[in-house]
Amino acid sequence: MFKKYIQTKLERAVRRYFKKHPEVKLVVVVGSVGKTSTKIAVGTVLNEKFRVRLHEGNHNSELSAPLAILGVEFPENIRNLGHWLTVFRAVRRRIKQPTDVDVIVQELGTDRPGQIPHFGTYLKPDIAVVTSVAPEHMEFFKTMDVVAAEELSAVNYSRAALINRDDIPGVYAADITNPNINTYGTTENAEYRFETQDYNLEGGFSGAFIAPEWSVSVPVTLQVIGEHSTRAAVAAGAVGVRLGMSEAEVASGMAKIRAVKGRMNVLKGLNESIIIDDTYNSSPLAVASALRALYQLNVPQRIAVLGSMNELGETSEIEHSAVGKLCDPIELAHVITVGEDAEKYLAPAARANGCHVVSFKSALEAGAYAHKVMEEGAAILFKGSQGGIYLEEAVKIVLHATEEEDQLVRQSPHWMEKKRAFFESLS
Repeated sequence: MFKKYIQTKLERAVRRYFKKHPEVKLVVVVGSVGKTSTKIAVGTVLNEKFRVRLHEGNHNSELSAPLAILGVEFPENIRNLGHWLTVFRAVRRRIKQPTDVDVIVQELGTDRPGQIPHFGTYLKPDIAVVTSVAPEHMEFFKTMDVVAAEELSAVNYSRAALINRDDIPGVYAADITNPNINTYGTTENAEYRFETQDYNLEGGFSGAFIAPEWSVSVPVTLQVIGEHSTRAAVAAGAVGVRLGMSEAEVASGMAKIRAVKGRMNVLKGLNESIIIDDTYNSSPLAVASALRALYQLNVPQRIAVLGSMNELGETSEIEHSAVGKLCDPIELAHVITVGEDAEKYLAPAARANGCHVVSFKSALEAGAYAHKVMEEGAAILFKGSQGGIYLEEAVKIVLHATEEEDQLVRQSPHWMEKKRAFFESLS
């Protein structure tokens, strides 16, 4: 009851804010994977012209999203009435004050049916960006049709929408009732797209950004790794175009996009190795994209450290096996798994493909093994879910310098204590 009361008050406050400040634009980002990276890419581009508010974390739930939209800090203790009184004083000040932003960029999350549609009861976004439809929280969603209906519901209560043409199957178009939609991606089927001309690890992707509003393509360099990372940049460019930015502003903003911690972030490893740190979380679509990025690197040795993908419910065996089948023995010298489902389902499929596979219960053991087998100049991908996996701790073992540990996810005292207790429970 207390949570529902707080949630209702926050939603009313957001309605009052936009009623008092109708000039402020709202861009929401939804999707099974890629929300935070896309949100930050959008903010990076829009910063070239506008005052932008976004929360760099993933504050996307029923309580945290309204506060992120309003730019008010989330309370330390959500059960403490005094903390909430302080929050609502800040909320009232925010509503009364002259606006300090032109555009708010907010991700909206879900872990069970009905949550994305509910945001539409008090939000009317100017643009909704849909990043993907892929298996997520399948213990609650059960089928992909339900996932698609959930994520695409944001399209129907927004004024306009941008949909990832590459990662959202066209069969789900039946869920869309809003006619004001456009597509983005890296294939010629997308209206907003990036056409790659060259790629190298140092220089990134060079190519052309194409928008239907522009008569010519615009040269752009993207400092990211992986085709799915370029799609986040394309989404950002598309939002910029739709909000009236010039060709020069959009190109400049897209060139400034960088990886977020734990999301396809390239780090320097021991022995001149390359680390692809994608440890924030994991899902089947994201693993497939990360493996493709790893295979594109011209290096003497490639290693994939893959943790279990959580929250897949009854689909876990199928999805882990599918990822194992993507492990190519020609491309990978070693496949290292962490976690029970990865060992039970992913490892056998990769082994059947001809890969050399070893499995561990702990990320610490996996990191030590990667350290032992890595060769000079190797590229090592670390990809796994958050709970019970924590592959960022494996990354530490092969990092070139301990100073770069601040580039890893979940390094706060709270998280470090939680992980310490978890790893001790495994020993």
